[in-house]
Amino acid sequence: MIDDIDRLLLAALAADARAPLKDLAEAIRLSPPATSERLARLRERGVIRAFTIDIDPLALGFPLQAIVRVRPMPGALAMVQQRIDAMPEALECDKVTGDDCFVLRLALRSIEHLDQALDRLSDCAQTSSSIVKAQPLRRRVPPLKLET
Repeated sequence: MIDDIDRLLLAALAADARAPLKDLAEAIRLSPPATSERLARLRERGVIRAFTIDIDPLALGFPLQAIVRVRPMPGALAMVQQRIDAMPEALECDKVTGDDCFVLRLALRSIEHLDQALDRLSDCAQTSSSIVKAQPLRRRVPPLKLET
């Protein structure tokens, strides 16, 4: 379990993962060594999985994103999963319940690029894609405090 101090630390990191240890310590009202120890414990327990960056795909020349629902053909689940994993355009993929097995987000340069990406799955899966118009809610951290 995480306590209220851990929650404060996670909230501070969610706001700025590059915050200096001194600033994090001030935010949670602990000493820098105690804060460092808490960070280490949160990482060891897998609560903090990574410190990462958020890159805008548009800045790298990917003006389009698509959400693709993928339904593997019978017996092709593992093959589809491997092909998705090998797709450099794949930003994220969820394995889901329902008619489709995967929901995939792709970063793309053009509609033709989408066609090329989908062609890599065409012999082992059915796909249905939607172009992302906007992302009104970006990925965020789960609630740090459960409402009672």
